[in-house]
Amino acid sequence: MSTQLIICLVIFGLTCIGYLTGAGSLAAVAMASVAALSLTGCLTAEETLAYFSNGTVIMIGAMSVVAAGFGRTRFCAGLAGGISRAAKGRPAMVLLLYCILTMLLSQMVQSPVVVFGIAAPLCMASADAMGIPRSRFALALGVVSIATCSTLPIGTGATQAAELNSYISAYYDKIANFSGTLPEMGFFDPMKARLPMLVFTVIYCALAMPRFTPDRTAGEAGDEVAKGATKPPLAAFPEIAGIVIFFGTAAALMLQAGALRFLAAWQICLAGAVLMVFCGVLKPKEAGEAIPVSMLLLIIGALAMAGALSGTGAGSLIGGWIAGLVESAHNNYLVGFIFFFFPFLLAQFMSNRGAMLLFFPIAIAACHQVGGDPRGLLILIEAGALTAFMTPMPTAAVPYMMAYGGYRQQDLVKGGWLYAVISCILSVGWVMTVMPVLP
Repeated sequence: MSTQLIICLVIFGLTCIGYLTGAGSLAAVAMASVAALSLTGCLTAEETLAYFSNGTVIMIGAMSVVAAGFGRTRFCAGLAGGISRAAKGRPAMVLLLYCILTMLLSQMVQSPVVVFGIAAPLCMASADAMGIPRSRFALALGVVSIATCSTLPIGTGATQAAELNSYISAYYDKIANFSGTLPEMGFFDPMKARLPMLVFTVIYCALAMPRFTPDRTAGEAGDEVAKGATKPPLAAFPEIAGIVIFFGTAAALMLQAGALRFLAAWQICLAGAVLMVFCGVLKPKEAGEAIPVSMLLLIIGALAMAGALSGTGAGSLIGGWIAGLVESAHNNYLVGFIFFFFPFLLAQFMSNRGAMLLFFPIAIAACHQVGGDPRGLLILIEAGALTAFMTPMPTAAVPYMMAYGGYRQQDLVKGGWLYAVISCILSVGWVMTVMPVLP
């Protein structure tokens, strides 16, 4: 184990302690970790600065302005009230409707950050209208946006089988004189394997997860949506402009992977934020106040820590150990548990996408060694990594929902541990039954 890796792990441990104990604000702890990683050489100066200009950071800051502008419109409050009336004022039913909406968006957009940014303003407006703390809704909405990503074969989900097949082909193409049958993921296989988890996630998050969340005033992002409802009504043009800009930005983000692939997500959000000001929906000062600086600093810290852990070899070290462990296991469900649990664990320390890409080749190589089928393991790796949301590092959607719900680190653990346990049992039990590794 290299000295750099040891230093990085120590900084990571101290950062987690800072998040858990509340020794300082989350943003202060995050910036302290960024400074420590840079000064100790775990990150170069160029790498450190790059996280401050990361596209995700710009996108979330701009989307917060777009959300604040939408929150200024009477339409936002009216739509939230309409959803509440459709649910007959029952909080669980209101949240269920928003969880279903979020799940559907997650099939069209392969970015939990974007999905949460679209759904959260509406959901929080409904919570405000019903007098429910936003902390009761934000975690559930965030988990759905992460865990159900690209499950159904529509939108970006339609590419899942092809993407997983590319990893399988890339491995077998390097094997000299391979003459066997190449394992192949069918178009509907990802949906078949992950559909029970999708249904469970939506129902659990809507009906059970709020019981494990605190009653707490929202943080910066949620406050800006609430403030909009207390200000004087907008004139006719800014009112219409705010509606058009919000839904236009949402539509553009959903098309970004297809027809608008020439635009980056942050460019779309930035354009929407600028239009909110130029069209008079927000005054320049209001737009500046809508940018959740503390949340953005937390995201920068999370991205930097994830990058440092990956760059110093922490992921490869764990992955190599796992490969040896799998070769000694001879039970489908035990192997399945390994490939759910360790991506879930590692994704708490790095991006969930990074954890997937690390474990995909390990799973394929292990299956090749024992003559097994890697398809089920690839699905479980995705499921495990997408169940990770108990630290700010798996995806920028986590700090985003922390800001809306005013959550602390321990709130994520308290609110998510039971979901994670059930998810592991359900995913491993189902996937290893319909797609076993060993014949």
